[in-house]
This record gives sequence, structure tokens and C-alpha cells, in this order.
Amino acid sequence: MSITTTTHLNLRGDARAALEFYRSVFGGQITIATYGDFGMPKEAPGAENVVFGQVEGDNGFRVMAYDIPGAAGGSAAAAGSTSRENGVTVTDQPFFVSVRGETLDEVQGYWAALSAGASVVEPLAASAWSPGFGMLTDRFGVTWILDVAAEYTAG
Repeated sequence: MSITTTTHLNLRGDARAALEFYRSVFGGQITIATYGDFGMPKEAPGAENVVFGQVEGDNGFRVMAYDIPGAAGGSAAAAGSTSRENGVTVTDQPFFVSVRGETLDEVQGYWAALSAGASVVEPLAASAWSPGFGMLTDRFGVTWILDVAAEYTAG
């Protein structure tokens, strides 16, 4: 038996922009269906908002998103905050999205693209457990952890 878990983002009117941004960062195919596509009158407020959206790449990246009905004003303002204080991560967010690459070059490329308009929580750098680790909150209020898979050896 096999299962797949996929992060599903609940956004506030900017799901389309977020999905397009994530596709530009990670590649892949984008699928978007609006409330209007599923029967809401096209002239109704919110009919153009995303009821189902996803980005899926051949590289394994996958994320889903939709616009919360009636919620508007952008997701970042309602997302909460994450910071580093005295060497620990302090947050009121219920989750982070983690992306692990195989090489530092790969992860640096994702970091460079994802960090546009972001707030850096922890700069991408070598850590005790990885050749590259960093944390940021993107322009949509989603906090990402990017790291390079470390090679573990049995002791």
C-alpha cells in the first residue's frame, strides 16, 4: 500500500497568484478550477476565485490551494508569524512546508526564486544536520523550510 500526502493551502483571494508563483519556482503543471466553473453564477462576487488548484511537477513537488469562500484581502495578513529568537523558532502557524533537495545547487535555486518578496526567518546556510538549511515566509504567508538531504551513515 502506498499513500501520498499533499500540502493544501487555504488562501484568501490569492490562490491563483500563489499557484502561479509556486509553478515558477518549482516547475510543473498547474490546474485551476474556479467557483464559477462549478456552477456559481459568473457575475457573483468570488466566482473567479479558486475552488480547486494544484501544481504538480515531475520532480515530486506538489501543492494544492483554494480560496476560502468569502475571505479576501490577501493571505499574508492573516497567516500569523514565524521568527527565530535565542536560537529557537517561535511561531503561531499550525504548519510549515518542507522541501528537501538532493544537492545544495538545487536548493539554492529554489531558495533564490522562493525568497522574492519573502521574509527570511533563517538564511540558507550549512547547519549541523544539513549542507544547506533555511526558512522563510513567502509573500503569501506560507512558511517554507528548505534543506539539502544529508547523507547519514550508521555509527
